[in-house]
Amino acid sequence: MAPMRRDSIRLLAVGALLLLGACATTPAAGPSWSIALHGGAGVISRSDMNPEAEASYRASLSAALEAGAGVLRGGGSALDAVETSVRLMEDDPNFNAGRGAVFTADGKNDLDASIMDGRMRSAGAVAGMRTTRHPISAARAVMEKSSHVMLAGAGADAFAAEQGLEQVAPAYFFTEHRWRQLEQELRRRNAAIPMRPEGAAPRPVQGATDLHDHQFGTVGVVARDRAGNVAAGTSTGGTTAKRWNRIGDSPIIGAGTYAQNGVCAVSSTGTGEFFIRLSAAREVCALIEHRRMSVQAAADKVVHEELPAIGGDGGVIAMDGAGRLAFSLNTSGMFRARVADGETPVVHIYADEE
Repeated sequence: MAPMRRDSIRLLAVGALLLLGACATTPAAGPSWSIALHGGAGVISRSDMNPEAEASYRASLSAALEAGAGVLRGGGSALDAVETSVRLMEDDPNFNAGRGAVFTADGKNDLDASIMDGRMRSAGAVAGMRTTRHPISAARAVMEKSSHVMLAGAGADAFAAEQGLEQVAPAYFFTEHRWRQLEQELRRRNAAIPMRPEGAAPRPVQGATDLHDHQFGTVGVVARDRAGNVAAGTSTGGTTAKRWNRIGDSPIIGAGTYAQNGVCAVSSTGTGEFFIRLSAAREVCALIEHRRMSVQAAADKVVHEELPAIGGDGGVIAMDGAGRLAFSLNTSGMFRARVADGETPVVHIYADEE
């Protein structure tokens, strides 16, 4: 065979291999836009949820889902959709984020959040905020308007104020339901109960007696826009009666939040220490990127195999680079919802709902 012909055949073979490789890493076509959210996972059973509470949660999830979907439907960015939905849940006392945040052992609300833009894997996070109404917006400001990734405590609130983000008195975050949960937990520990926060409403003579904590009330959103960009965000008040400025996975990029164009967007909820140890959000993405697993298989492997192997519980919402969505949880429930272009919205609470 002539040398020139051999070279031509080699070039054709190399070209074919390159084409196959490109096909292997490019996601198959999915919906033009999609979004999913969660409002926490944990011990959530039908016997503990009265009809009024269940209806309230489903309405809240639907409202937050539609708010984000509206952004995407109108051609807005995945990042804007994530922030819009999370802000709505931060204002909703049903969820352990923003105004519904749980209390620390000393009677404070410490708020954490993170957000990630899949285009350049830019990220921002805040932890231990106490006066910024929307921690998710503060996290976005850290990403877009600073050279940092994470700010914490009073410095995070000061930065947010400098960026013009709404500041509120700490009493804004007070809810009677969460305060009674704190009292219940501190009595269980035989620990001192702090003074009622300044500015909080007087204790009602009679109030709600349902103190079920839905142990993990973190909120999170993943989205893909019409341009193919993905984003993820997570916000939380942490755990009831936490001490020593404890920080969980929600503000930690790679543990509670991760997004990478063409690969994935993930938000986690559960016992944060285990999600941190496993780098759970990044692990889901790694399985999709390097093992070529489907988004559902990757989420299930992390949630049903890798987390339980080290004692972890909770769940994730995830999407692949094409916008295909997955829920995975190893608890009895997870507040969750999703919708994609041309599809009917889905809102679930219990583990056995499909």
